[in-house]
Amino acid sequence: MRHTRAKKHIGLAALALPLIASLALAGCSSESVGQQAGTDSGSGTASSAAAEDFSSILPTGDAVEFSKKLVTASLGSTEGFTPPSTGPTAQKPGARVAFVGSDLTNGGINTVGEGVAEAAQAIGWTVDQYDGKATAQGRTDAMNQAIASQPAAIILGGFDPTEQATSIKQANDANIPVIGWHAGPASGPGNGLFTNVTTDPLKVSQLAAAYAVADSDGKAGAAIFTDGQYDIAVLKADAMKAYIEACSGCSVLSYQDSPIAEAGQRMPGLISNLLQENGDKLTYLLAINGNYFGGAQEALRAAGKDPAGTPKSVAAGDGDAAEFQRIRNVDYQAATVAEPLILQGWQLVDEANRAIAGDSDSGFVAAPALITKQNVPSGDVYDPSSGYRDVYKKVWGK
Repeated sequence: MRHTRAKKHIGLAALALPLIASLALAGCSSESVGQQAGTDSGSGTASSAAAEDFSSILPTGDAVEFSKKLVTASLGSTEGFTPPSTGPTAQKPGARVAFVGSDLTNGGINTVGEGVAEAAQAIGWTVDQYDGKATAQGRTDAMNQAIASQPAAIILGGFDPTEQATSIKQANDANIPVIGWHAGPASGPGNGLFTNVTTDPLKVSQLAAAYAVADSDGKAGAAIFTDGQYDIAVLKADAMKAYIEACSGCSVLSYQDSPIAEAGQRMPGLISNLLQENGDKLTYLLAINGNYFGGAQEALRAAGKDPAGTPKSVAAGDGDAAEFQRIRNVDYQAATVAEPLILQGWQLVDEANRAIAGDSDSGFVAAPALITKQNVPSGDVYDPSSGYRDVYKKVWGK
């Protein structure tokens, strides 16, 4: 569903709308383009892998055993989803906040927006939503409209704060705190933001790559897909590449830079070419977002590949409804790394409340979760049962 208006008011009725989860960009961040989109750099990449230190996520000792332990621990984990139990009570009853999404057709951004709306109702606020329409100019226009509406706070959904530095400074000068979601690769304050809410992208990449190493018993032949428009996407792809290469029996057969917004159109051709070039050596498709695999499905089916066989698709992304359905049905996707998007929506409202109260940010960083057929949610969203809603309501005095 495409939103045709820049502004959308979310009240009680919006909470009844179905979650739109078709794209789920895994952290759209900076638009500093890495390689030319759609190029194949093989096992060597012109991205930032050489400049990054991935030692904190690489396997120690036997890579296969390390990976299997990591996968088992994540599949059974219930930790990392409970927010702090202290903070300011609800500020400014009836306040209005602005949610500026990079692209409201993006499933991950939209689901976070639904979480924000749900939490806003609980704290006693309303939310106006603005659509950046997946372009820099669209995001500028949306930010200008949000600032002009004089909200109590602005929440950025999935874009680089440096791109909108002028708008963010204008908001701060007007005493409007700005909180980010996936607004850069790291959580916490910076770039004019009160704080940025995101999981650790390196841990997300580690889980995705570890699944491929563990599942293949150390024999994975992987193609990696990223979008060079976004720094965080390149970082995650480079981290997966480094992890796979740390496994002596594994190999990175291809590193593809292709726009996520065009995945449906480009992936059938890319997959067909990779299958022709690599044959049965290609056993895993690793992408920074599950949207790539909707496009890959067509080519894999046309090639007569077993939906439960290789190449197996693994996403280091948010985890969306389409991914969960493919995993649940064993239909050309084996795993994804999901973020607790609704929880993050609640955290964004809590961070806005802290900013309005003049407190510091919470410092909370939710954990990602590896999702396979073993633990795939029955619904459209990964929503951990940690009681986080009750925690936040108690903090807010609701």
